[in-house]
Amino acid sequence: MTDSASAASIAFVSTPQEPRLWRDDGWTARVIKNTDDDGWAVEMTKDGEPEPALVGPWTMGRDKKNPKPLDANAFHTLVKTAYEVRRRHEQHLHATLHKKVVVNRGDATIVVTLDIVPDEDSPYAVLTARAARERDGPSLAEVKVAASFKLSDASAAAWIENDFRRPE
Repeated sequence: MTDSASAASIAFVSTPQEPRLWRDDGWTARVIKNTDDDGWAVEMTKDGEPEPALVGPWTMGRDKKNPKPLDANAFHTLVKTAYEVRRRHEQHLHATLHKKVVVNRGDATIVVTLDIVPDEDSPYAVLTARAARERDGPSLAEVKVAASFKLSDASAAAWIENDFRRPE
């Protein structure tokens, strides 16, 4: 084996990979005792995050007592699944905090958005109107409203009809 090949294999092996614990690509997979039953579970945690992104059941080994050991294929499948779970969570959070409706007013189409700012002490939302043809252009109006404001076609149309005055 050449010196460069030896160095490459040493670098690869330096990441701990044990039957119940794998760390690689910024993720840690840990096989744990399932607290809900007699089986095992696996948790996937992104480096630097306090909570696992994914916890799921894990397969028993051949002896039906101990867990099946982690391997490269299982680890990479778990990483892919954990990324997907995080992506769905982020999409859900974005959809919860950002709403949009389109209102036709005469020959103009106005896009009204509601962006909730989930501040722990005093959450609020920002209601913004823009001409549909100028999505990145200046806003027609922008007001701060309660985080509980319900954006709908009717509330957006009423805001526009009221010359963009702050809704009650």
